[in-house]
Amino acid sequence: MKNLTTVPTTPFDGQKPGTSGLRKKTVEFMQPDYLNSFTQATFNAIGGLAGKTLVLGGDGRYFNAAAAQVILKMAAANGLQKMIVGQNALLSTPAASNLIRKYQADGGIILSASHNPGGPDEDFGMKFNTANGGPAPESVTERIYSETRSLTAYRILQSPDVDLSALGTRTMGDMEIAIIDPVSDYHALMHQLFDFDAIRGLIAGGFTLAIDAMHAVTGPYARAIIETDLGAPTGTIRNAVPLADFGGGHPDPNPVWAKDLMTILFAAGAPDFGAAMDGDGDRNMILGAATYVTPSDSLAVLAANAHLVPGYAAGLAGIARSMPTSRAADRVAEKLAIECYETPTGWKFFGNLLDAGRATLCGEESAGTGSDHVREKDGLWAILLWLNIIAVRQQSVAQIMTDHWTEYGRNYYSRHDYEGVDAAQAHAMISEMRDRLDSLPGTGVEGMTVQSADDFCYTDPIDGSEAANQGVRIVFDGGSRIVYRLSGTGTVGATLRVYLERYENDPALLHEEPQRALQSIIKAAETLAHIQKFTARNAPDVRT
Repeated sequence: MKNLTTVPTTPFDGQKPGTSGLRKKTVEFMQPDYLNSFTQATFNAIGGLAGKTLVLGGDGRYFNAAAAQVILKMAAANGLQKMIVGQNALLSTPAASNLIRKYQADGGIILSASHNPGGPDEDFGMKFNTANGGPAPESVTERIYSETRSLTAYRILQSPDVDLSALGTRTMGDMEIAIIDPVSDYHALMHQLFDFDAIRGLIAGGFTLAIDAMHAVTGPYARAIIETDLGAPTGTIRNAVPLADFGGGHPDPNPVWAKDLMTILFAAGAPDFGAAMDGDGDRNMILGAATYVTPSDSLAVLAANAHLVPGYAAGLAGIARSMPTSRAADRVAEKLAIECYETPTGWKFFGNLLDAGRATLCGEESAGTGSDHVREKDGLWAILLWLNIIAVRQQSVAQIMTDHWTEYGRNYYSRHDYEGVDAAQAHAMISEMRDRLDSLPGTGVEGMTVQSADDFCYTDPIDGSEAANQGVRIVFDGGSRIVYRLSGTGTVGATLRVYLERYENDPALLHEEPQRALQSIIKAAETLAHIQKFTARNAPDVRT
């Protein structure tokens, strides 16, 4: 091919994809040959690109546009037949998953560090999704990592950048580039799932909303669907313009980083409904007037009410949740007489269950919910599902939550994050906990008795693959739980996540403040793991 160049390179340390691809500081990705080498390793790991079609887009964070141009030139040099690209290299993660599936592409490259901050001094990421639209499984990410350690050269086409601002078809070498509206195909998919007339009627009847796109990729999607199509007033979507640094904010939809939205929903005269989405559009936070819905409760409520919505009227095949997610969804599954699968953290673990038709709804406590409509979690989908349910039930968010807890009991739940902890100390804490697991059952702590203690290991029921060391679990008599886990989504030090859960079915005790209701569990977590000793922190950085 004319203008094709093979550039010698040497391996970079640490290019091992995590649960959601490779995430590093932006300046690390921008160093010479770093992105190029990881991209070539990815292409090699999937058997090359000859004759294939891929999807490309990202959340618009700093370096997104430049990285997309490099990937296009390398894809052309590696023989890709066709690249489907979101206009201006923008695609939400669920929209990218939908495009891969709809156009039967061989996979896709998503440029995002999800909910992490963006900017020249912040974070960047890149991940590969396979032909089912979901994140690459460990078998693929291990091949990518292996390639990064032995790579000696990458291929790139010496070519001008492509204008990605105008829709239409371009060519680069022998590769076709289809630049598409990033919103339209996703918008059409939502119409297949939800009763837009019912939601439109709800809004026309005076139901008020405040939705925060956090200057991330979902702003244009939410404007097109919620304001233009469903008729919500202009301005309903706050921070709707995607910015390379997310407006200096942290695009993580939780009560800490979406504090302005929390203030609005807990003030006098609050809107009826509030929600926020993250950097790449796959996470969500749900609020009602003076009401915060935990992600675990959201999954349970959506599962219990999905039959009210056209796309799920036939019922659910099953529910899947990540292990740290509360057991609230388990109680719904039991009543529906369907399976509830417990998987490791990471959306890729849901893919086999969805593909096999064993699960319909999936959820993670880290603000992620989704269904078999794509193979990623989907923030805007979750918002629309809530709105459709509200339109049918004609109840407030608070009323729906009260009814749910009355019927199923309440799983009081919180996650405490200790961010930027010294990695060696964090690993030492987990290692010490693992060494003591066999001795814990039967012991007492804070008035509770340990029923079981283990380090979660998962065997995939579809392909038999195993994932070990997925989190230390302490279960008490009565069903209360503590889970300790080190997160793989940060880029500095280690993030220790401590998950706290207590089940309550006494009608008089269903409306306590969660941190107060969990006090004995919080104290037990410190006593068992000596968190302050290992983290040098008196309190978590974030409570959700």
